Amino acid sequence: MKVAYNQATTMKYSTLAKDLEYCEKHGYELIEIRIDKLKEYLEEHTVEDLKSYFERSRIKPYAFNALEFISFRAESDFKQIVEDLEWLCRIGEEINCKKIIAVPTFDVGEYTQAQIKAETARALHELAELAEPYGVKLALEFVGYPNCSVNTLGQAYDIVQEVNRPSVGLVLDCFHFHAMNSSLEDLKRMDAKHIFVFHIDDCEDLPVGALRDHQRVWPGEGAIDLDRILATLKEIGYGEMVSIELFRPEYWEWEIEKTIRIGKETTERVISKYFEVE
Repeated sequence: MKVAYNQATTMKYSTLAKDLEYCEKHGYELIEIRIDKLKEYLEEHTVEDLKSYFERSRIKPYAFNALEFISFRAESDFKQIVEDLEWLCRIGEEINCKKIIAVPTFDVGEYTQAQIKAETARALHELAELAEPYGVKLALEFVGYPNCSVNTLGQAYDIVQEVNRPSVGLVLDCFHFHAMNSSLEDLKRMDAKHIFVFHIDDCEDLPVGALRDHQRVWPGEGAIDLDRILATLKEIGYGEMVSIELFRPEYWEWEIEKTIRIGKETTERVISKYFEVE
């Protein structure tokens, strides 16, 4: 299994250039590029600079994170999402980054589950039509907050099955899985080919529905039953990649290299019981 780095883990003070430097130093295979950090990078560099870096480095780009709030949008807002998608697809073509994470919308009002499923599937269909000519895949990320329109694995997987396109899968994030009490039975019934991105993290021990991103902690240091999640992933045949993603303000204050190093060490310590680390 390849270990990736998600830039949210150092996002307060770091840059794409710094994250790449330290991730390369500490042996990460992959990186998830935050869109805001990419835009900052391109203020002083070019896409060709980024392409050249990846061509001469061990670390490779894996996904762009993220197109946010893709469903229940006004026409003008959705148009901006489409423009962002096309921009990312063009850059992805240059640097060989072929996955984009898509986040559903929060606080959508009193829509039924069926209406949420239909609208999220519609948005994914429309975006996939634009992404597929570039060979780009979309990964729907359910968010384990009560006010997110798609907040459990089972709900997200039903939407992905409804879309029924090889270019549309999902993100499995351990924090979001735990936070709204997603079912291991839903994970067991999945076809592993639909998991495009796997985020690892841990969290404080709060009740269902109460957790928020700032309460994430290093893998193996919190309340999530990572062993059962990892064992189930192995059982269903998933083993492509794992990405450390934390949003903890305490860790943002650390030296950037320390955070990146510890992210690698804690991730490998947890997953190595189930997967060989590349």
